[in-house]
Amino acid sequence: MKTKTYSQEFKIEAANLVLEQGYTYEQACKAVGVSRSALSLWIRQLRAERSGETPTTGRALTPEQQKIQALEAQLRRAEREKEILKKATALLMSDSIKSSY
Repeated sequence: MKTKTYSQEFKIEAANLVLEQGYTYEQACKAVGVSRSALSLWIRQLRAERSGETPTTGRALTPEQQKIQALEAQLRRAEREKEILKKATALLMSDSIKSSY
């Protein structure tokens, strides 16, 4: 059975039914056609993101947290590249020293 994929906007709108519009979990689940467990996950994630937490797994819901995730990924890439350059420089320097003897 194929797992259904929902857009970030859909997840936010579904969570906001409970968080901002006063729907019960059951009403919101019925209105958008998702399971209670999925809706609960989205609500927890949205609350966490709104309080400033960046998700460590999965994709963030809010644009701000998505930007933070992208910047963190960019930083990790830059740090990996820096380590590679350090190792390459050390290797080249050791080869240079060996060849000068």
